[in-house]
This record gives sequence, C-alpha cells and structure tokens, in this order.
Amino acid sequence: MANDIRICDKCRHIKMKSFLPKVKKLDPNADIKIGCKSYCGHCTKRVFIYINGRYVTAPTEDEAIEKAKSFLKD
Repeated sequence: MANDIRICDKCRHIKMKSFLPKVKKLDPNADIKIGCKSYCGHCTKRVFIYINGRYVTAPTEDEAIEKAKSFLKD
C-alpha cells in the first residue's frame, strides 16, 4: 500500500520548488497530492504535511520532513 502524502500549494510557509523534492525523497512511490487542504489556521503559522491520515506541523520544511518520516508505511 502506497503512502498517502498531501501538501498545500497555497501554504505561506512552503516553497514548492524546495519542498516537493524533499517530499518525493520520503517515498518516491508515494501518492503525492498537491492542493489546498483547508487547514488554513495552521497553514498561516507553520509548515505542514499530511501523511497517511496525520497532519504534521513544524516551523521549517526540513523539520516537517523529519517529523513526517515516523508516519511512513514500509
């Protein structure tokens, strides 16, 4: 079963040019969906990534990626 990863292209704290390649490195075979996740309250304050049913937030892109690793499926 593939990992379900979702990121918002409207988030103020994400730069898609740098964030998307980092997300793809988490799992090259993951189903990555890009678009608004209606999580705007947190989106205006922190980076977030939705991975396998969990919202993971952090102050930076790299910290969000590190936190998200614990929710990857094998």
